[in-house]
Amino acid sequence: MGSSMKIGLYSPYLPKHFGGGEKYILDVARCLVSDGHKVTIGLSGPVVSDEQLTAKIKAYEAFLGESLAGIQWVPAPMNAGDSWLSKLSWTKQFDVVYYLTDGSMWWSAAKRNVMHIQFPFSKPLSMSQRLKLFNWPIRNTNSVFTRRVVSRAWHTPIQFVHYPMVVPPLEVGATIRKEKVILSVGRFFKHLHSKRQDVLVSMFTELLKTEPKLLAGWKLVLIGAVEDEQYAAAVKGAAKGLPIEFYHSLSKFEVWQWYAKAKIYWHAAGWEVDETTEPMKVEHFGISTVEAMSMGAVPVVHGKGGQPEVVGDALKMWLWQTPTDGMRKTLDLIKNPDQVAAASHQAQKQAASFGEAAFKATLRQMIGDQHANT
Repeated sequence: MGSSMKIGLYSPYLPKHFGGGEKYILDVARCLVSDGHKVTIGLSGPVVSDEQLTAKIKAYEAFLGESLAGIQWVPAPMNAGDSWLSKLSWTKQFDVVYYLTDGSMWWSAAKRNVMHIQFPFSKPLSMSQRLKLFNWPIRNTNSVFTRRVVSRAWHTPIQFVHYPMVVPPLEVGATIRKEKVILSVGRFFKHLHSKRQDVLVSMFTELLKTEPKLLAGWKLVLIGAVEDEQYAAAVKGAAKGLPIEFYHSLSKFEVWQWYAKAKIYWHAAGWEVDETTEPMKVEHFGISTVEAMSMGAVPVVHGKGGQPEVVGDALKMWLWQTPTDGMRKTLDLIKNPDQVAAASHQAQKQAASFGEAAFKATLRQMIGDQHANT
């Protein structure tokens, strides 16, 4: 392994949110710790007590299903009222600063600055932003889709695509048999890239109505935290009396168990959205789709944003562009168990390309750790 470096990580979304971006930056932190680096996560917002911080870290460990031991968590001067001098002073202590941007930029005095871009920002940069961008020469996105949108809007090269890491717990897949389950995992909200559980309920309702014998024994399972109570209530109301189950507070291990049970995975983010004019409203990558695939669920998902990259060429026939198309492809699978078995095997093979080895290799390259073991 290369020499140990002092690395500072910062995301404006920590410690407030629990989503794909938080999983990504915490996976970066875990991998850097495992490589022997000294890792610090800078926290924005009001300073929290030791007890509050401990509770938050435990919540993130439950969210990931992984330990976050070995990471130092400290307040960072990254709030709106903090001066650029305080930012320079804080960042100067690090060999590398790794920043998950929300679109804002600031000056860092670290020896090496790396910016991760997880949103397909489509607005041009201001002159001030362009100057600050020079301070972040190592740039990466979470998908080719995001890179295409951002590099065009910002008129800047982005050297790396750093896909999120998915490592399924092997003990789950080995002990659970597939059931007649169509699954979708995602938070319940209407803003930005809504997961459109309302569309999924409508699709399943129509399948039950048109093919009641074929759908006998099948159920739709929707898992995800509620961020919009009104939206979640409306979706539940539309599902009343149907074989549709909702789970809002499962552990990560329990979610993996549902991935293992599901034969088919649905995802509808981006439906009714023009990804050219509103790229923020489609799925930027699709971690849950990869997780489901890693457990052998066949992805019948909306083919916009990063989803085509996720499923790959061998499974692209299961992408859909309209709900009617998605329902037809779902019925094809239900009617043909052999086809499900073949697609399930291919899904696991494709998901393996988003594993730890690839994630670490690109990460080491970006931080300049060229001599670490692979």
